[in-house]
Amino acid sequence: MKKFSTAGILLAASLLAPLAMAAEPGLNAPGARSCTFLANAPDQHKVVRGDTLWDISGRFLQHPWCWPQVWDLNRDQIRDPHWIYPGQIVYFDRAAGRLRIGQGADSLAQVRLSPQTRVTSLTQDAIPSIPIRVIEPFLSQPLIVEEDTLATSPYIVATHENQLYLGKGDKAYVVGELQGNTQFQVFRPSRPLHDPITNAVIGHEAIYLGTVKLDQPGRHPEEAHRFIIDSSKQEIGRGDRLVPMPPPASMHYAPHPPDAPVAAHIVSVYGGVGSAAQNEIVSINRGRLSGLDVGTVLELNRAGRIVADATGKPVQLPPEKLGTLFVFRVFDNISYGLVMQVTDVVEIGDIARSPE
Repeated sequence: MKKFSTAGILLAASLLAPLAMAAEPGLNAPGARSCTFLANAPDQHKVVRGDTLWDISGRFLQHPWCWPQVWDLNRDQIRDPHWIYPGQIVYFDRAAGRLRIGQGADSLAQVRLSPQTRVTSLTQDAIPSIPIRVIEPFLSQPLIVEEDTLATSPYIVATHENQLYLGKGDKAYVVGELQGNTQFQVFRPSRPLHDPITNAVIGHEAIYLGTVKLDQPGRHPEEAHRFIIDSSKQEIGRGDRLVPMPPPASMHYAPHPPDAPVAAHIVSVYGGVGSAAQNEIVSINRGRLSGLDVGTVLELNRAGRIVADATGKPVQLPPEKLGTLFVFRVFDNISYGLVMQVTDVVEIGDIARSPE
């Protein structure tokens, strides 16, 4: 059993001060203009297993990523939203312009939930923000590796009995500085990623191979360390590189627009294919240095085609909106995002920009 803190739905969240209530609270303020309810929004929705906060909010909102604003929550509360579970009912409080949760028909009176302790088993599913199952494999795997990291990371120099490839339980011999770490992920450098606008190399995508754990450290600087393959997603061999195991990743995210205007382009579709559909992974040519962080929501667009007018003068048509991108991994110059709602496939070169 594990105790989870149940975050209360607050009527006034101090960190949402810029979204101060107007005629329709939280929805008419600057920066919240797009957070409007659907004209045909239902009065309520019963939460079922498999729902996400994004899905639920999509039943009520024109833009589902706006749910933190209409739930009156701030980012810190949303990072661990164990306050909504299967069986609860989401109500649309039309008078207040808010979503509420409760257990019965009189729950509209229960507009404030006091902080409390919920005791639940780890197998009981709280409702996540987004479809975690899609991005979970990418949360702890090194996707982008800087060139200097490649040059200095430990690597496999030999295998037990000269095996060509290794699997779970096999031994590998490693050289390089371990920096006190005992558990590592193994990856193989792959193709460089090019900015679709400048064609400059902005990173190297790594192929995740598995994990290893230290079995016996080298007794002097010239002796290799002995590792055991702990898990294997692909075959591991000589020359493959080791990076320290990262801490467990957060499984809940607060969707939000970027703090400053962002105009990015799709660099690649994960897996090497040319286009992405809903719930697939893409990378963009902007990252931490451009102000992006985990949970940033961007609008996907395709540049309008160029046509000729009656005189033959070229005219560019306005961009066409494709859908929404949810950023979940951020590096210095590259970010990975989950394609959410889309009206067409997303292609390399398409635009990802601040939502309007």
